[in-house]
Amino acid sequence: MILQDIQKEYHYLPCEALKEVASSLSLPLSKVFSVATFYNAFSLQPRGERTIRVCVGTACHIRGAKQIQHQFESLLGVKAGETTKDMKFTLEVVGCVGACALAPVVIVDDKYNGSFNVSRVKRVIGKK
Repeated sequence: MILQDIQKEYHYLPCEALKEVASSLSLPLSKVFSVATFYNAFSLQPRGERTIRVCVGTACHIRGAKQIQHQFESLLGVKAGETTKDMKFTLEVVGCVGACALAPVVIVDDKYNGSFNVSRVKRVIGKK
């Protein structure tokens, strides 16, 4: 839970925090770093206050995930994998999230939004 708590507070894992964890647990920094880089829930780069993940698995792809991704990119002014300059949003694309019956799926923070469509993008980012 230590790394999750740090990630939740800072929206990423600062290098200094990883060093503190390693020291307090008497572990080599390389061990802590390997855990931090293994799980995609962790980020070593600053992230936005909110994370938007667009599933591009097969079912979602067939049902328009790429158009949804492009709409987010256009309105946020970032590409997938980037964070907006105001640090409000990080946009990611992910493989299958295991919710194929709900395709296309967009995960906002930890909330799954099924049967997503392009018209809902503005609502998610607070533009009417």
